[in-house]
Amino acid sequence: MLAILKKEINTFFASPIGYLVIAVFLLLNGLFLWLFKGDFNVLDNGFADLSTFFLLAPWILIFLVPAVTMRSFADEKKQGTLELLLTKPISHLNIILGKYLGAFVLIVMALIPTLLYVFTISKLGNPEGNLDMGNIMGSYFGLLFLIAAYTAIGIFTSSLTDNQIVAFIVAIFLCFFFYFGFEGLSNYNLFGDALYIEKLGMESHFKSMSRGVLDTRDIIYFLSVTALFLILTKLNVKRANQ
Repeated sequence: MLAILKKEINTFFASPIGYLVIAVFLLLNGLFLWLFKGDFNVLDNGFADLSTFFLLAPWILIFLVPAVTMRSFADEKKQGTLELLLTKPISHLNIILGKYLGAFVLIVMALIPTLLYVFTISKLGNPEGNLDMGNIMGSYFGLLFLIAAYTAIGIFTSSLTDNQIVAFIVAIFLCFFFYFGFEGLSNYNLFGDALYIEKLGMESHFKSMSRGVLDTRDIIYFLSVTALFLILTKLNVKRANQ
């Protein structure tokens, strides 16, 4: 698994992909938070907090994570190297986890520089340092779990096809549906208890963690979604090897 992980990381940074992912994520967040006028602009809000960043980041990640994961298995299939990889003395699960962790680590690396926002907002506060750190830490933990779930979805869709664009589009759809779709369905109250339907979506659990309270139900939810799509990926890889 570690060999696959190292290979994935090296592949990302041997090409412009790794640098582009980090640059695009930071650029988009920076433009919306500090430059563009609108609801996300921190300076226009009049409050020294990062709530707008944690509203914006999940939506940017919906597009960014699939862009990273789309090549994971689709590229191997297209080049005909997946069969060769599967003949190596390594289990299917370790191959999947290696590719999964490679993509996960890259996205987390893009997230790390945003910690500078915390320092900046702290300096802008009146009085200086007037920040709700519990809220901020909870939100960052929420983003980590969100990235974990998005990455598992992206790896799964990449295992479905040998076309990276198809994998990218399907991953965006699934990430969007799991983040916002269930809340949208709950508004129509078509399936009984609206609150229960809303809890099936990621947004509800991410917002819960953003309050600074790490509820085990939210953690179990994200881990369950991640595990589900990794298991589905394993089934796809196993079927491709038959």
